Amino acid sequence: MKQKKNVPPKSVATGQTWQMTDSNIEITLVGRTLVHYKHFKQGIKRAHTLLLNKAVLEEFLRKNKAVLVHGTETRGQREPQLSATA
Repeated sequence: MKQKKNVPPKSVATGQTWQMTDSNIEITLVGRTLVHYKHFKQGIKRAHTLLLNKAVLEEFLRKNKAVLVHGTETRGQREPQLSATA
C-alpha cells in the first residue's frame, strides 16, 4: 500500500505551520493574492512578518519539501474546537 506524502495543498490557509529541515513557516494571514507569514530560522527567537504571492510561497514550500505540522490542509476546513461547557 502506497503512503501519501504530505505535500503542500493547492492553497495555504491561515494558522498553518510548515516545517522544513532548518526552519519553520507560520502562515499568519491569507488574502486574495498575498500571504503574510513568519519564517523562523534555527537559532533565531523572533521573526518579522513577511509578504509573498501565494503561488511563489507554495512553490517555495514544494521545493523545500515542507511538511504540514499544524493547521488544516485545505482552505474550507477548520480544526475542531473544544467547547467550554461543563
